[in-house]
Amino acid sequence: MATKIIRSILRCKTNNFILKRWESSEKRVTVYDPFVTIPKKNKSSYLEAIKMYEAKTDFRRRGHVEFIYAALARMQEFGVQKDLDVYKALVDILPKGKFIPQNIFQAEFMHYPKQQQCTVDLLEQMEDNHVIPDTEMEQMLLNIFGRRGIPLRKFWRMMYWMPKFKNLSPWYLPDELPKDTLELAILAIQRITSVDAETRVDIWQTEEIEASLDKTWVVSAQSDAQKVLLAEQPLEEPLTVRGPFFVYLRDQVVNYFILFGKIRPEHVDNKDPDDVSNIEKPIGIPGVIGQSTLPATKCTVHEQDDGTIVSICATGTSSRDSLLSWIRLLEKYGNPLLSKIPVIFTLTAPSTDVSLQETQPAIKESKIATS
Repeated sequence: MATKIIRSILRCKTNNFILKRWESSEKRVTVYDPFVTIPKKNKSSYLEAIKMYEAKTDFRRRGHVEFIYAALARMQEFGVQKDLDVYKALVDILPKGKFIPQNIFQAEFMHYPKQQQCTVDLLEQMEDNHVIPDTEMEQMLLNIFGRRGIPLRKFWRMMYWMPKFKNLSPWYLPDELPKDTLELAILAIQRITSVDAETRVDIWQTEEIEASLDKTWVVSAQSDAQKVLLAEQPLEEPLTVRGPFFVYLRDQVVNYFILFGKIRPEHVDNKDPDDVSNIEKPIGIPGVIGQSTLPATKCTVHEQDDGTIVSICATGTSSRDSLLSWIRLLEKYGNPLLSKIPVIFTLTAPSTDVSLQETQPAIKESKIATS
């Protein structure tokens, strides 16, 4: 009986045999992702999925590398990409003591490379999300990979550099950025205009202008020195509104616009700096102490090579109409020269177009030219 079975096996074609074997094995393959079936996606449900995996597997934790990679890919979906407890729960999945190298050759040739690379990728994701590990994670990595493991070396480098860079930026941002666009715009404008400590940030509503179409907010920044620079602009030279430009607050982006004036000509001074026979009196601060006009030389940070920055703003819609309302609000609050000088809008990609028929009376009233 046994010989008949062997003969029948040997007589059948190998191709058919392999094909049938492949078809039968393909039907048994199933992919199960525990993070997809969870209805509520939050931190507690994420940790519950990790506990379910630990409860179903034995002490060897089969498939732990694949599970960790799947969990890392789903972090942003659950909103836990910046939570240290979640990363420690994923590290705790790895078996303890098995991956510790026993000699120098195992240590240098990356003992269990798949598991070590998975842990390094986890630490790199922590670094990308600005999550600083603690001493408990160091002890966990020490128990899993030993002192010579590559993940522990990565941990030590992170603990050296990340605390140094955490508070290095002079512009403070909260741990969780506000979701309100107005508050984000205020933080962005304050960061941009921090170069001048006297800059004042105002929040206006376009509803103050009767001819405005977009009913939105305007965050405008201007200092006293910029008001003097604007007052010194010649009437025949138009101002220019340029933008939108972009400023990033972590993963959030804010559009802002700049009102440029004419570049003042460079002053040529042929006087001998060593001549002390006729020492002039200091001119003081323009508009505050001494004369109210600006000196001949460029002395403010607002005077750049491509133009003089006289104001900066961010609006809720970033449209032409909201910027037109911004110009009228600047005229209303301390810049009367804007009623006599033309303004050119050079928007690269405006959000909406302004109806010229409805805004024509307002343009006539404030004598602002748009293009």
